Amino acid sequence: MAMGPRRIIASRALMEIGENAIVNLGIGMPEGIARIAAEYGVSDRFTLTVESGPIGGIPAGGWSFGASLYPQAIIDQPAQFDFYDGHGLDFAALGAAQIDTCGNVNVSKFGSKLPGVGGFVNITQTAKKLVFCSTMTAEGLDIMCRGGNLVIVSEGRVKKFIEKVEQVSFSAFHSLESGQEVLYITERAVFRLTAKGIELTEVAPGIDIDRQVLTNMDFKPVINQVKSMPKEIFSI
Repeated sequence: MAMGPRRIIASRALMEIGENAIVNLGIGMPEGIARIAAEYGVSDRFTLTVESGPIGGIPAGGWSFGASLYPQAIIDQPAQFDFYDGHGLDFAALGAAQIDTCGNVNVSKFGSKLPGVGGFVNITQTAKKLVFCSTMTAEGLDIMCRGGNLVIVSEGRVKKFIEKVEQVSFSAFHSLESGQEVLYITERAVFRLTAKGIELTEVAPGIDIDRQVLTNMDFKPVINQVKSMPKEIFSI
């Protein structure tokens, strides 16, 4: 995978998958995790699943999403969702169009557009650990990596971290009640869900927190101790 926001986000998200975990990857940004895992030669350390039925192997991306290369098994979709609904997933990575100050996520409604949630609710309400994958901004974002540092060439025109999502597709309140571990991974920062809202935990090397993270959010996250994102994911 070429260097860019998708590669950075997928590489950082991959680090959150535990040994022998049963994993679901959502369509879009999370698809890259399967490619990075194959590239690093670690696909056999966990089991990747797709809601359409494949178990194991390497899930396909793009227009082929829903298929898998060399799966260990293929079951029908209702049976796969029975497994998901029964809390069978250890880890799930999904996309996020909007994230708000509480940690709620919207993937289902944008103005007059209603794409809906699909299996998003089943997966996010039952997986033991969740990672939401999204760029910090959209529409025009351009980045480059230089010497292990992230450089923002041009900023996106649309903020993804807003005061209140248009529709709650993922409820942070419900997640906190159920004790899930939730992370929000972007190309320049990592956040985690807490009872006080989302907390900034990591920032990419070369990124200024005030100028390139906080100014691109409609709210101020909880800030305690902020670490550097692993430098190796910003170089090939």
